[in-house]
Amino acid sequence: MMTGARRKDLINAADLLLDARRTNRPIVDLPKEVRPTTLEEAYFIQDRMSWAYEAIGGWKVGAPTPDATPSFAPMPAAWMSCSGCELRGLMHRYRGVEAEIAFHLGADLPPRETPYSREEVVAAIASMHPAIEILETALIDPSKATKLTNVADMSLHGGFVYGEAVPNWLSIDFTKESVTLAVDGSVRVERTGSNTAGDLMRLLPWLANEGASRTEGLKKGDWITTGSWTGITQCSAGSAVEIQFSTAGQAFLRFAQIPLP
Repeated sequence: MMTGARRKDLINAADLLLDARRTNRPIVDLPKEVRPTTLEEAYFIQDRMSWAYEAIGGWKVGAPTPDATPSFAPMPAAWMSCSGCELRGLMHRYRGVEAEIAFHLGADLPPRETPYSREEVVAAIASMHPAIEILETALIDPSKATKLTNVADMSLHGGFVYGEAVPNWLSIDFTKESVTLAVDGSVRVERTGSNTAGDLMRLLPWLANEGASRTEGLKKGDWITTGSWTGITQCSAGSAVEIQFSTAGQAFLRFAQIPLP
């Protein structure tokens, strides 16, 4: 049970991370006294931060290995855009990008006592899309901060760009799917079957079932993105980013050029 004093500490942590993002004045790590010590506390901070960005448009979910328990974070609807967009605004500082596979839900999956089967979750999917997750952070260098601070900081989420729906996606063997990530026309990453969760389709039933107490159920219209295929590639102001899957489509974005003062 979280005490009132501890809740206040974690709310302060959320405010520190929000301020660092909003002002583009990143911090090394959270002060030790407000730093999350459990995954539950990190999720509390995530959720508190997400309220500041209003409506949730979906969830990012992933796992570092095929056997690892997944983790997830909210994706603000205001940070979502279709392929071909230019990302403007002061929030883009870190400019990390990852190639991902995303799903758009066509039906609600409300919380229930009986777990959803994989088949039921697949039936609720309206479409599959190639996607680029943009990574942003309140931290100067996420690798130098504690893991739970990284999780608390919206799991470094900073935006989501989706490509066109891919027809007949159920026929794709994701273990053999290849992807390239190019920046300004130069291929930076080229990999095959590289989603770290292994079977990425295991992530959606897990989110619908194990994540329901926090998500309050998945909803029609939610976007679910399922983890990196390429690792983090950092870009610069003005960079053009393109991802290309072998059969699962492509997506493109450009970071705005920051005007000179």
